[in-house]
Amino acid sequence: MNKSNIGYLPDERPPFGKLLLYAIQQVIVMFPATIAVALITGFQVSTTIFASGLATICFALITGKKLPLYYGSSFAYLSAIAGLVAAKGYVTSNGILPTEAIRIAQFGIVFSGLVSVAAGLLVRFAGKNAVEKVLPPSITGPVAIIIGLTLAGNALSDAAPKAVDLAKGISGVVTTDWVWVVSLTTLLSTIFFSRYLKGFWGQLPLLLGALVGCIAAFVIYLVGGENYNLFRSLPAEVLAASAWKLGNGSIFALPAFSLPKVSWSAVAAIMPIAIATIPESTAHVYQLDVYVNNLAKIKGAKKKYDIENLLHLNLIGDGICDMISGVIGGPAGTNYGENISTMAISRVFSVPVLIAASIIAMLISCFTPLISVIYGIPLAVIGGLEIYLFGAIAAQGIAIMIEKKCDMFSSKNIAVISSIMVIGLGTQYVYGGTLNFFGINVPAVAGAAVFGIILNLLLSIGEKNPLQTE
Repeated sequence: MNKSNIGYLPDERPPFGKLLLYAIQQVIVMFPATIAVALITGFQVSTTIFASGLATICFALITGKKLPLYYGSSFAYLSAIAGLVAAKGYVTSNGILPTEAIRIAQFGIVFSGLVSVAAGLLVRFAGKNAVEKVLPPSITGPVAIIIGLTLAGNALSDAAPKAVDLAKGISGVVTTDWVWVVSLTTLLSTIFFSRYLKGFWGQLPLLLGALVGCIAAFVIYLVGGENYNLFRSLPAEVLAASAWKLGNGSIFALPAFSLPKVSWSAVAAIMPIAIATIPESTAHVYQLDVYVNNLAKIKGAKKKYDIENLLHLNLIGDGICDMISGVIGGPAGTNYGENISTMAISRVFSVPVLIAASIIAMLISCFTPLISVIYGIPLAVIGGLEIYLFGAIAAQGIAIMIEKKCDMFSSKNIAVISSIMVIGLGTQYVYGGTLNFFGINVPAVAGAAVFGIILNLLLSIGEKNPLQTE
């Protein structure tokens, strides 16, 4: 058997043609969440895409090309940024914030990177156990689960968007039933491709699924006409804010870069949110360790990929990437569970693939036809992929607890896990993702993670070995 058809480990490089297709698949996967953050916050779309690519390349270099992770915009910061700009009196124009407002938020984003860097240095000098004491699998597992499940609403709203939703670029009036045809076609074809295709094609299920979904949308458009057009167009504001355009910008236009503006209120609003991304990022490292070493075992590799012990590099890299993104005008972020899900499904964990994806993302952000093509993918197609991907993130949280042999009969673990799950999901679906706690707007994942961490530490008092999960 050709072992390259089984998958690719982090230090393995696929042939150029395959590498390019794998990279495009990773771009498509990261695109929905990254663009969604830009649209919701009012940040520039092209700048956000460029920042994700640049930060991912820097992350690969910082971690010595040992961690196959893609850096993208994080949903955890949405409420903090929204609250900040509202308090400053700024409003969006055609979905985009004034440059002055973005610059103020950038200052807080740059400082938020210091939190992850500090956590990484703590792990580096105090050891991984220092973090495992605070973040055992009874916390990282359910945090990963609620990350996936709190995004379930986003997946379904994208899979069946409203008939007319100009904010997301959908033109015409499309019946919900036909939107579901596109999203379910995308979902089912992606599942079937991942389950039944073998070899090289079996490693491209999401790319192929997206293609089938686009074909379905095109057929519906041909039959129904303009009133059934699900394809989207690039907002004019993207080109209007470009740092530099070639001619009218129809071919080449640089993203709208901007520098941070000093604002300590932005630091106070945004910096604490970084605490919530640490359990998420830690969970991703544990997920990778499980999946990469499982693939290494299948391939008969003699080398052990000790990804788990690179947690400090991951956290430091995340923090520096926040600073890089913040300096040029992008949102704060984290490494993406969607891309990890894609790697787990396709078994392609190659770091060179992610570097290629980063370069493609940066090119897309500068070449107007390319960003128009990616942006034009029907939202229903993206929603179909999200149903699979967000569910896979939640499933990986379960895998963490199984792999780490988390005792599900322990009263302490049950208390921690149940609290995290209910607080996280309850905040998302009852309070719209943000809980007002004594005047502080606490995001769902952040609140659940912090409560779980505190509860676990309290219940560990008096244990002979508090580093060991019951």
